[in-house]
Amino acid sequence: MAERDYYKILGLGRDAGEEEIKRSYRRLAMEYHPDRNPGDKEAEEKFKEASEAYEVLRDPQKREIYDHYGHEGLRGTGFTGFRGFEDIFSTFGDIFEDFFGFGTTRRGGRAMARAGADLRYDVIVSFLDAAFGREIDIEIPKSMRCDHCGGSGAEPGTSPSSCPTCRGHGQVSRSQGFFSITTTCPHCQGEGEVIHTPCSQCRGRKKVRKKKSIALKIPPGVETGSRLRLRGEGEEGERGGPPGDLYIIIHVEPHEFFGRDGDDITYQIPISFSQAAIGGEIEVPTLNGTRKLTIPRGTQGGQIFRLKGEGFHHMRGFGRGDEIVQVIVKTPTKLTKRQEELLGEFAAIEEGKGKKGFFRKRGR
Repeated sequence: MAERDYYKILGLGRDAGEEEIKRSYRRLAMEYHPDRNPGDKEAEEKFKEASEAYEVLRDPQKREIYDHYGHEGLRGTGFTGFRGFEDIFSTFGDIFEDFFGFGTTRRGGRAMARAGADLRYDVIVSFLDAAFGREIDIEIPKSMRCDHCGGSGAEPGTSPSSCPTCRGHGQVSRSQGFFSITTTCPHCQGEGEVIHTPCSQCRGRKKVRKKKSIALKIPPGVETGSRLRLRGEGEEGERGGPPGDLYIIIHVEPHEFFGRDGDDITYQIPISFSQAAIGGEIEVPTLNGTRKLTIPRGTQGGQIFRLKGEGFHHMRGFGRGDEIVQVIVKTPTKLTKRQEELLGEFAAIEEGKGKKGFFRKRGR
């Protein structure tokens, strides 16, 4: 399928709200739904295209990635586009029932498995942890299988019974005009069974809210906005579906005196007027201790020096960035009498040089 702009597919502007996105998708899905266009390949393709666009734009996280990085950014998260009719119908089944008065045909009896939702967790790390990496423990709140009922939703000692409306199939069929419509059973919501004595802990929901502890490895070189993906650590799936993923968003705290430019570290160091004039050797702090830096004669204020390999690790490749050192020449504010005398002599010499150069230029 050609990669078209999702907003154009749904006929929306980039500032469209959630309800506007839903209304636009409803209109297109109603027009191109396969049950209403049997055998029409063009309508089928347009339905797939609209469903893919809706899947991205209805999800705030996917939409943000798409807005910043386009289709390429979505591929980086593992998104592969249209997932097939069964997954789309399962995910948006409630949309079709709410908007059209009928659901989508479900293959194989009961409501199908559904993948769990992705989760987001923001982590704040120090400048040094971002530079060298670190393993930390985080606690993620998520819905997990109820241990009390084992995920059945029924109080221990009892069990669900077959739904009397759909006889355990999870769906019912009815005729509507020329169509034979199969919809989710309104009595059991597609489960095929009914719980008479709900679990006292999860109240029949089969899941409870818990916090799961996860050991998270922060790789060296991360920066604010870096995204780490932990597969299978999102919400649990429905009816045996796979779990979603967990996306870790990194926020790096600023350092007391180091700065950062990509994978390079920046640092400003003050030097004296005499060091700038006659040169010398100074010690510069780095992430790995101190390093000696040679200051050449006649160094000017603001001059830049580079310490190779003293920056951040490259996350996508080998090696490290550099440390960019900028020297700031300090002008003394308090001088001893002797210092004033010496600077006066220096100034007189400099003034004399200036006059001689002037007269030489004038031919005198």
